[in-house]
Amino acid sequence: MLAALGATTLHPVIARATDGGPPTAANRRGDIAILRQALALHPGLYRYNSPRQIADRLDRLEIDFVAAQSLEAQYLLLAHFLATIRCGHSYANFFNQKEAVASALFDRPTRLPFQFRWIGTDMIVLREPTGVLPPGTTIRRINGVPAQAILRQLMPYVRADGHNDAKRISLLEVRGDERLETFDVFHGLLFGEPTGGLHQVDVRTPDGGEKTVALPATGIAARRAMMALRATDKTAALWNWQMRPDSVAVLTMPSWGVYDSKWDWRGWLDARLASLGGAKGLVIDLRDNEGGEDCGDSILARLATSDLQRIDYAQKLRFRRTPPEIDRYLDTWDSSFRTLGVGGADLPGGFIARPGESASSRIAAVAPRLTLPVAALIGPVNSSATFQFAATAKASGLVRLFGSTTGGNQRGINGGCFFFVRLPACGLEFDLPLVGTFPRTPQPDAGLAPHVAVAASAADIAAGRDPVLATAIDWAVRA
Repeated sequence: MLAALGATTLHPVIARATDGGPPTAANRRGDIAILRQALALHPGLYRYNSPRQIADRLDRLEIDFVAAQSLEAQYLLLAHFLATIRCGHSYANFFNQKEAVASALFDRPTRLPFQFRWIGTDMIVLREPTGVLPPGTTIRRINGVPAQAILRQLMPYVRADGHNDAKRISLLEVRGDERLETFDVFHGLLFGEPTGGLHQVDVRTPDGGEKTVALPATGIAARRAMMALRATDKTAALWNWQMRPDSVAVLTMPSWGVYDSKWDWRGWLDARLASLGGAKGLVIDLRDNEGGEDCGDSILARLATSDLQRIDYAQKLRFRRTPPEIDRYLDTWDSSFRTLGVGGADLPGGFIARPGESASSRIAAVAPRLTLPVAALIGPVNSSATFQFAATAKASGLVRLFGSTTGGNQRGINGGCFFFVRLPACGLEFDLPLVGTFPRTPQPDAGLAPHVAVAASAADIAAGRDPVLATAIDWAVRA
């Protein structure tokens, strides 16, 4: 594997890459040398690619990266290469770039001044603050380029697991829930600022009318002003609970990213689950939730009659200790990751079993048990902890899933522990997952389908309807 990545020539190139002075071709070649050696730690590098394919792409990347004269070109080359790994956690993370790099790449007056989603390949307006474009409006062309063509050009730069393109499309929506939107980043870098600072947008309104409107291209501050407000108080609740008049409780969980929260989410959730006596059902809305901690385990534990076995995936690594010569380029929050594979058994294919992987394979049942109907709303955003929750929930038969196919992949994902790899010459960072999960029996290259497929239409958006939620509530009342 190391030979396929070209690791035999790393050490002298890395030394040149750390020399002082402005970046040179040799410095940029050194960045790719670091990339090659760091990728040898990636457990899913060959999940969807052969060693030969990766080696050929790295050789092509090195030629193009060394020739690239701008940070923008280097970032696009790196993002495009990483997307070919087909790993939803391997990308040049917008939020982990240094401040100067992020400002140069992402703070551009190129953004479309509205929020939207994709229905098929149609770009549908969710919100436009001035009212010029009502919800449900279809964007046909932007500056003369069909919306479908824009989608096709952006897709090769977007992260997702395997060939689950629904996840890529969901990342290319602008829903107002991210401080940096994937669409904004790549559309801005690839298409640039519009002439005169105005986007010429051809649209079809919900009443069937067609027109062209000139909309100002905006910057990052204006985009963030349109975001859904999030609590800045670390002790504030991140989720919403509503008990409806029909006695169905709706729990909306837009994120399980509670790592740095001081909110007692377990106590909050336990109190609400304990209040469900007499309720007709519980609907859990996870559609905007990519993942985080395994918060859903607390719900499954209250539904189970006995301990639940998580979906049986093996956890595999590619290294025991990190190579000392690249340690200084590997940032992380836990230094134990550098010896993650120590004590792990050798596995076929050059893998190492993750030590202690079976310790968290079960979810312990908790009394008193909830016996009411429970539904979960899922979709392509779910690709990490929420994908795993959906898989366990579906296999257990305890939760009925509504919506559309998840992100993630049934062939397994990579994550758990990470390095943030810093390339010294260009200053770019990319996320490197260290733990690969692999099914013990063959699985399809796809996300997880719901029990009941339901999707909103442009007409639903125009009318403010949520057919996914409505269908799940109707089931809960009748079950």
